[in-house]
Amino acid sequence: MATNIKPLHDRVIVRRIEDSNDKTAGGLYIPDTAKEKPQEGEVVAAGEGKYKEDGSRQTLDVKQGDRVLFGKYSGSEIKIDNEELLIMREDEILGVIERAGANAS
Repeated sequence: MATNIKPLHDRVIVRRIEDSNDKTAGGLYIPDTAKEKPQEGEVVAAGEGKYKEDGSRQTLDVKQGDRVLFGKYSGSEIKIDNEELLIMREDEILGVIERAGANAS
């Protein structure tokens, strides 16, 4: 992403992760118009967090690079440098995906 963009407060920018599987289990090809948009993505940028009543910031639970699940109609679609992204609040994210063995140390 050539343009640097920083979301404000508790917002995150997510890039959808496309499923490369164009065939069903039975071998039928699915056209692009019939595919559902993926509900999995990668966090491209995250804000610094929401201000609490005492004036301190509550940091976000997600960070840049996290793979996340979100609702079908979550966020607002934006286009930056001909790339379609989603901007949404952190509370619209349903969970962080952690792959087995990915962080084995």
